[in-house]
Amino acid sequence: MSESPKKSAQTLLSRIRDGEELSFADRFLLVAYLAVPAIVSEFSTILMHYIDASMVGHYGAQAAASVGLVSTTIWLFWGCTSMFLSGFVVQVAHRIGAKEFSQARSIMAQGIAVVTLASSAMACIGYLIHARLPFWLGASAEIASQASSYFLLVTAAFPFSILCWLSSGMLRSSGDIKTPSVINVGMCVLDVIFNFFLIFETRDMTLFGVSLRIPGAGLGVQGAALGTILSEVIGMACLGYILLVKSPLLAIRGRLAEVRFSMLALRRALTIGAPIGAGRIFMTAAQVASTMIIAPLGTVSLAAHTLAITAESLCYMPGYGIAEAAATLSGQTLGAKRPELARQLAWLNVGVGAAVMATMGVVMFFGARLIMATLSADPAVQALGATCLQIEAFAEPLFAAAIIANGVFTGAGDTFKPVLMNLFSFWGVRITAAYFLAPVFGLVGVWSAMCGELCLRGAMFLARLKYGNWTSAKTLR
Repeated sequence: MSESPKKSAQTLLSRIRDGEELSFADRFLLVAYLAVPAIVSEFSTILMHYIDASMVGHYGAQAAASVGLVSTTIWLFWGCTSMFLSGFVVQVAHRIGAKEFSQARSIMAQGIAVVTLASSAMACIGYLIHARLPFWLGASAEIASQASSYFLLVTAAFPFSILCWLSSGMLRSSGDIKTPSVINVGMCVLDVIFNFFLIFETRDMTLFGVSLRIPGAGLGVQGAALGTILSEVIGMACLGYILLVKSPLLAIRGRLAEVRFSMLALRRALTIGAPIGAGRIFMTAAQVASTMIIAPLGTVSLAAHTLAITAESLCYMPGYGIAEAAATLSGQTLGAKRPELARQLAWLNVGVGAAVMATMGVVMFFGARLIMATLSADPAVQALGATCLQIEAFAEPLFAAAIIANGVFTGAGDTFKPVLMNLFSFWGVRITAAYFLAPVFGLVGVWSAMCGELCLRGAMFLARLKYGNWTSAKTLR
């Protein structure tokens, strides 16, 4: 094929907007063109967290435990801000699907303004609570100081992180998944480089028989936070320039006079995003509760849990990449008023994602011990984390169904019922089961509860994908 993947994806999306039919081969190519860059982006992000965790893990079990302790609260902050974020991104995809490009640019600009204010407010809250947070979560004094400083640094940079995510989301909603994916890979490379010099002290290394003196700041977990922040600031600058200046559909340079803020766009953003934001808040609160269940099990269990979560993310990252493609296709296809095509593309995305994640689950099951050995030098942490990964491997195909179907529903603007399904599954099954299993079986009991809950959630989302009326979401227009 003479066209580049990016041009081919845009050509196929244009055919959807123009009402043309797509063959199965065209639909499969479109899914591939959008999903592959998104998967690469997700892989690089997870690899960045994997390398971060490995560096911090090798710095010591206390360092890994301190990061894991506050991670769920950081996700909670993300959930609060995403109340606005997703609502604007989905609206932009709908407007592009309907070929209302001027309105799409106005919604994008309004989203940037609102998200900047919301993320700045969350950064202020982070400053106010950082000193007491580790103790609220039940941390021991030996890890509280590191956990507090890590949380403070990450939340202080929240506006940069959120704007980076928003810019990526806006470009993806226009069908340009390749550009933010490439920039995300670059961010991950920068993060690894920054961490290499910021986490560890100055040390001697031998490379190809040559002894080298490697400078280092020796900042530990604070160095990991700073490395991520620096890479995100650079990434945000690149993404913002491309979005606002270079994007064929969304650039506002020279078009500022067209930008109009409206209360209708804000209300629709809240209608779409409020269930997502509230759901993420309650889901992350459940993860905080999970951390509180695990923390009393000891430093080894908390470190093994934190590192195993990072390792498992390598398995499910293709699902989130495909979910991004599914959200873009769902939004633009329904914006073009083509519900039957939206369903066909949704099932194609779910099928591809389940097959990929099932394969990753097999790799994770047999490679669990090797994976954990790269993340921690502690034999107890390695053994416990490997057992958890092997349990979780059985849930991956249905976990894929839940992730990707949820992406489809989000792109459609159908967010309320999926959030309720997630909350019932997480709070009603996972947390309840973990609460009773942890005192008896320890961390293995917690991960067994997680595996069962993910299987149930996947079955629920498949049922809604088949029988639900998600193609008629009232937020489309």
